[in-house]
Amino acid sequence: MARRIVAAIGGNALGETLPEQRRAAGETARVLGGLIQGGDQIVLVHGSGPQIGLISAAMTGLARRDPEHPMAPLSVCTAMAQGYIGYDLQNALGEELLRRGIRRPVVTLLTQVEVDPADPAFDHPDKPIGPFLTEAEAREMECRGNPVMEDAGRGWRRAVASPQPKRVVELESIRTLLDGGSVVVAGGGGGIPVAAVGNALKGVGAVVDKDFTAALLARELNAQVLLILTGVAGVAIHYGKPNQRWLTHMTVPVAETYLSRGEFPPGSMRPKVAAGAAFAKSASGRRCVITDLAHAEEALRGQAGTTIA
Repeated sequence: MARRIVAAIGGNALGETLPEQRRAAGETARVLGGLIQGGDQIVLVHGSGPQIGLISAAMTGLARRDPEHPMAPLSVCTAMAQGYIGYDLQNALGEELLRRGIRRPVVTLLTQVEVDPADPAFDHPDKPIGPFLTEAEAREMECRGNPVMEDAGRGWRRAVASPQPKRVVELESIRTLLDGGSVVVAGGGGGIPVAAVGNALKGVGAVVDKDFTAALLARELNAQVLLILTGVAGVAIHYGKPNQRWLTHMTVPVAETYLSRGEFPPGSMRPKVAAGAAFAKSASGRRCVITDLAHAEEALRGQAGTTIA
């Protein structure tokens, strides 16, 4: 039976260079193309933490060299990342569908996400962005006034606030495109964070977690599945320790118990499990599947990865 699936892929999985990104986009398209050929409707949300950080660093460097170019706010950097990542994903998906004999529009939609300026996340930056740093580079960045954090044992990165998404501004446009048969790339980088000021939407200095935005989109679009694609085949407790154990299935209460114990790293698996549990409990029959690209089709059949339901 055809399903409506919101799939989320991390920015780290898209590589560190443009050639790597194009290859990753091609692999993503191959997997999603198989689902689309089977009749599934797809909305693809992508992360862009590394890419936003690189854009921000480049724009900051330009501003320092040429005062006529002001520094680009994070909201603008997110919009830039949505454009160039969406470009690769849209073209890769279009090519894959044509290879399979499927003529279906693929659309990348610039997407804004409303956040609350009073969200407590602004007091505790915990979203890693940009390239990995040595500890010395991280301390230097911290001295320049930019918070840093250690990212799940992989190195140091710049840390920014990550408020919860309240509303996907372009939701009805996404729904219309999806209902009309399009494959939609939306909510890139978690969406461009904005706050309502009167009738206007103003950019906010933050990065929204793409997993929470994907979960919000999945709920609002009445999807049956939230598919979170990450760098490992599934979710494990005691990750990286001698007693590490992979989980094939979690009920929502079990997932919430692990979250309350601090079982998952905040910059890595924690938002995925939290977003997945929130989606699974939002209505009967909904489930979240967490896995990597290589096991996506098996995981959707319950034969790999981790299912939260």
